Amino acid sequence: MPDFAASTVRMKVPEDAVSLPVRVPEADLHTWAAEAAARRVGPDGDPKLLGALAAELREAAADSRGRGPVTALSYVPEPRLGELARIELSALVADDTYPALTVDLLRRFLAAPTADSYRPPEAELRTLPAGPAVRVRHAYVRDVGRDGLGTIMETCAYGIRADETWGLVLLTSWQAPVHTDALCELTDELARTVRVTD
Repeated sequence: MPDFAASTVRMKVPEDAVSLPVRVPEADLHTWAAEAAARRVGPDGDPKLLGALAAELREAAADSRGRGPVTALSYVPEPRLGELARIELSALVADDTYPALTVDLLRRFLAAPTADSYRPPEAELRTLPAGPAVRVRHAYVRDVGRDGLGTIMETCAYGIRADETWGLVLLTSWQAPVHTDALCELTDELARTVRVTD
């Protein structure tokens, strides 16, 4: 068992977030999504809105489930607009290639430019209650069409070193650049709430 398996990881859940059932493989996503959409919209909500939000939440849960995070949230401040951002908290474990997890290793992992990078990543060191960390902002171009145009996906991530054998990655991703500052502030706030206990 990995060293982190005996630890408890906690993070505040924003008021407008829906917890995605990523750690419950037996959960029926159709039923769960319909119930989650009704809770977010209200029982008397417009059926079209309920259906659209349920479909989006179902897709978000399936997508996040595939990455196996510790927890995943769909941030939905305005249900009629759907998911504004996805928030995932994942564990990273040292291995034979990288036997010690360091903040520099987390920085290199999170701030590595890719072929899809829209602009160079911006990294800065931080100190959080859960441990030393690096904060990285990055933007990617996704779903590029034949015309060469694509969708900009922005991220704000924290790599948090819990100890020398494992760490956490808090990743918020979104496609609405008008909300970049607010979503980076939300990620900063959430990073300060991450706690690890044995």
